[in-house]
Amino acid sequence: MKSVGIVAKTVGDVVIRRQGEFVITEHGVEGGVIYAVSAELRDVLMAKGVATIRLDLSPDRDVKRLIKDLSQPREKRTMATHLERRAGMAGVKAGLLREVLRKEEFTDPVRLAAAIKSLPLRLISTRPLEEAISTAGGVSFKALDARLMLRSLPGVFCAGEMLDWEAPTGGYLLTACFATGRAAGLGAVAWLKDRMKTAP
Repeated sequence: MKSVGIVAKTVGDVVIRRQGEFVITEHGVEGGVIYAVSAELRDVLMAKGVATIRLDLSPDRDVKRLIKDLSQPREKRTMATHLERRAGMAGVKAGLLREVLRKEEFTDPVRLAAAIKSLPLRLISTRPLEEAISTAGGVSFKALDARLMLRSLPGVFCAGEMLDWEAPTGGYLLTACFATGRAAGLGAVAWLKDRMKTAP
């Protein structure tokens, strides 16, 4: 789904709002909008065991407009056709509504519009590490010097996802990995030159 809004809360109940691509998979949810709040959702899952997000399945229409559109006579059309024509709810979006709402709620334009604008989705876990696109955690920056060398293991340099930082996925992640790799490489060269100067 290309255009979905998400409302999530941090462990400290700070509200986060994002909009973007949202994907339903066999095992759960992913996509750009999920990646944007994944660190916060992971923290909530670790603290509370469950995280609830709210989906805005129609971020380009406000609730009043949806109520008006859904209040139009259905005539002989099926509910599926009515939802698609009046609210743009088809495919996965319509499927999500069917999973959450009771049958009678589909006939109430006010309740249906409210659900489209704020559909609760309960998340219970993250996927296993071997399926991860990117990871969090790693070597603390306090353990490194300015050249990204381990203070406790001279000659060992760290870069990319070896570091303890929240790595955004996609091009940003690659850019950061390349940049820290370059910095660590230059640091290693500088360290070797320093050693050669002090060698007997």
